[in-house]
Amino acid sequence: MCFDPDSHPPIVPIAGGALDSRRLVLTAADGNRLAAFEARAAAPSGAAMLILPDVRGLHPYYEELALRFAEAGVDALAIDWFGRTAGAEPRPSTFEYRPHVNETTWPGLEADIRAGHEALGAVREEAARGSFAIGFCFGGRLSFLAATLGLGLSGVVGFYGPPVGSHYNGSPAPADVAGSMRGRVLGIYGGADEGLPPDKVAQFDAALAEAGVDHRVITYPGAPHSFFDRKAADYAEASAAAWAETLRLVREGLDTPVT
Repeated sequence: MCFDPDSHPPIVPIAGGALDSRRLVLTAADGNRLAAFEARAAAPSGAAMLILPDVRGLHPYYEELALRFAEAGVDALAIDWFGRTAGAEPRPSTFEYRPHVNETTWPGLEADIRAGHEALGAVREEAARGSFAIGFCFGGRLSFLAATLGLGLSGVVGFYGPPVGSHYNGSPAPADVAGSMRGRVLGIYGGADEGLPPDKVAQFDAALAEAGVDHRVITYPGAPHSFFDRKAADYAEASAAAWAETLRLVREGLDTPVT
């Protein structure tokens, strides 16, 4: 699990920054009904962010993150992964997510990402200047892969997303498909993350460079897996820097068309 059940994004709320928010249910191309959470900016920048959660699915952490993006002028939509096995209804904090994670497949996850991106485009009547995706751990890998799906994303961000090796859901390794990625790529890792050693991160960085992808892969020394957490006061500096890098990617993506 990426975060403890009582974790929160380490971003200070901005009063009046979010126009409104709501929970909704989307329908993927294969008929799956999946839960989602939408937050609209009161002062929109023209950016729209698709949030891809960790193994817990649409946890309150990601609903709160959507609000923080909206307060920063970025319309946001967070999606769930478990509509096929757990339904689209709200779930208690005691939800046993692991059996449902094990039932996910890459075709199903891809369909859900596409449904989320389509819904993200409908957040506002006027067209957004740029759309983006961000994910964490399980969702971080999927965020990198979203850059290969032809969605026209201006950029993607992956926090501690496994970039190499096989996965039980059959998703390709991001490093292996770097040549198919479009838009900017930002990879964020912790230097003390034992599950993602430096050689794996370096392999991803090298694959992106070889493919000519506009990218930054940043490792924060001493930071563990899931450091982006309000409770993790020891890593507040790394969290603040990672949030600034994320917003920087959005600003740069709005200024440059996807090629």
